Amino acid sequence: MSVRRFLTALVASCVVCGAASLAQAQTAAPKAAKDAAKDAVKPAAAAKPAAVAKPAARPESAAAAVAGGAEPTLIGQFGTWGAYTATPNGKKVCFALAKPSSSKTNPPNRPRDPAYAFVSTRPAEKVTNEVSVMIGYALKPGSESTLEVGGASFAMYTQGDGLWIKNAAEEERLVEAMRKSADAVIKGVSAKGTETTDTFSLKGLAQALDRLAQDCRR
Repeated sequence: MSVRRFLTALVASCVVCGAASLAQAQTAAPKAAKDAAKDAVKPAAAAKPAAVAKPAARPESAAAAVAGGAEPTLIGQFGTWGAYTATPNGKKVCFALAKPSSSKTNPPNRPRDPAYAFVSTRPAEKVTNEVSVMIGYALKPGSESTLEVGGASFAMYTQGDGLWIKNAAEEERLVEAMRKSADAVIKGVSAKGTETTDTFSLKGLAQALDRLAQDCRR
């Protein structure tokens, strides 16, 4: 199963979790759950090529389990970031998830699916704080995107509608910059040539990651 399907499954599961929590306080949201379930079975894009994938970082097994019903649990909301855990096949997966605080397209008002940013940890695969983005549209094949944070710009590898840092050696520096900064800006170009700029508030990310670090040790 592809990395894209993994991210889509996580988003769908989180939306379902959020709908269930809201139902306890107000009323149920069956349409949101239905839409999330529909999104979870969208065709998957090609998997990230081995040449740029990190060793032992491919999440196919987690993706299959999450898509098959390993529903994540919200363990805390920190600013704009939700902290979640799941245990597919008995292996814990922890991740922080947020939507953009603002999005722009050029030309203006071009339609797209929702975008999400993830910072995920998979202890069984020795993966810690992996940054990825599901951008909400098919990116221009062969294009690169950038993630700007803390005065630095990081090149992002693109595949389908997913983004990952191009130079894995810079990921720790990227996460530290995200912990200390107010926001992150992600720029990309769609397959149709539309330019996008998404701004993610980083309020609460450091706290979410600290909480996940504690929970993922258990």
